[in-house]
Amino acid sequence: MTSPRGLPTMKTPSWLLSGVSPKCTLGMHWGRILRHATLVVLTVLIGCNTRQEDVQPTIEFTQVPPTSSGGSYTHGSIAGRVVGARPNQQIVLYAKAGPWWIQPSTNQPFIKIRSDRTWLSPTHLGTEYAALLVDAEFKPQNVIENLPKQGGQVAAVATVKGKPAPPAQSAANTLQFSGYEWAIRGVPSGRNGASHNYDPANARVDSQGFLHLKVTLEQGKWTCSEVAGTKSLGYGTYLLTVHDVSHLEPATIFNAFTWDDYPTDPHHREVGLEIGRWGDPARENARYIVQPFYVPANVSRFTVPPGQLTNSLHWEPGRASFQTFRGNTAKTKSRPIAEHVFTTGVPSAGRETLRMNFCVVENYSISEQHEAEIIIENFQYLP
Repeated sequence: MTSPRGLPTMKTPSWLLSGVSPKCTLGMHWGRILRHATLVVLTVLIGCNTRQEDVQPTIEFTQVPPTSSGGSYTHGSIAGRVVGARPNQQIVLYAKAGPWWIQPSTNQPFIKIRSDRTWLSPTHLGTEYAALLVDAEFKPQNVIENLPKQGGQVAAVATVKGKPAPPAQSAANTLQFSGYEWAIRGVPSGRNGASHNYDPANARVDSQGFLHLKVTLEQGKWTCSEVAGTKSLGYGTYLLTVHDVSHLEPATIFNAFTWDDYPTDPHHREVGLEIGRWGDPARENARYIVQPFYVPANVSRFTVPPGQLTNSLHWEPGRASFQTFRGNTAKTKSRPIAEHVFTTGVPSAGRETLRMNFCVVENYSISEQHEAEIIIENFQYLP
């Protein structure tokens, strides 16, 4: 293009007309790009967060125990996976045997979710199993008729039927002692105020027919023993002869007691004998008890001497009479070294069975130092 005088005409750059330099134009261009990129990233992040929050938590079962009518001595393993769990959420398990029972024990109601979103727990058996994903503030009940609904502190609920039952329980889970069948505990228990594991190998009957119960140390943890009669005996006289218990450390406890799994009685119809000092070497080493123990009239403490002892409980409606003798009363007659009669708070007979538990107490002034064993020579029941 030329001017009227024939001279070349130069086009004025747009940046000069606008008053903005090329550097500024480039900066504005990159500024627009950066603002747009930021908006895109924020949109993506917000979208991701929204989608994550919108994910409905779910629970699936990867291992299901067999079906069973239930009972505190039936046990198996249950496992699963969680999708969408928030930090600090945990699993609460129930097994259905009549009502729903919390698993694996009342003082161990929460199951942690692993980093790979899986969970695993022992459980007592039932006809059906339930897993709840709950917040840390959730307070589960030990026995319930109906499961909680999803909502609030319950993020998810899943149930599954038990697998077809395997063949009848093997003889390894029971033993014969004094003419009765006894189930051997193999699942954790909160007896004595702390959760402990139980090893069926810690309970055996020797060639003389004596029952041996042991406390052993396995991988730095105390493992206990317990047996329970498979038949409910009800009212009558219970006689139990034990060998010398003077060797027991203050933190070792032997319990012989009645127990009803079903919640008809809030204290499980428990009446029994305890031999041990509860971690205090200055305390008496035995007591008769009717639950609840925190009622002063429900406990009678005494001291048993070294040597063989026979302990007697005569249980009748509204009355529980205890006596302890030296030696074996089936062979010799002697005066009791201790006795007590409870006439208040005595439970009525129901579906309870006699149990014998040998374990330790922890978090006391003196803890258990060595493995231990107690020998029960004989049990008798007189209607």
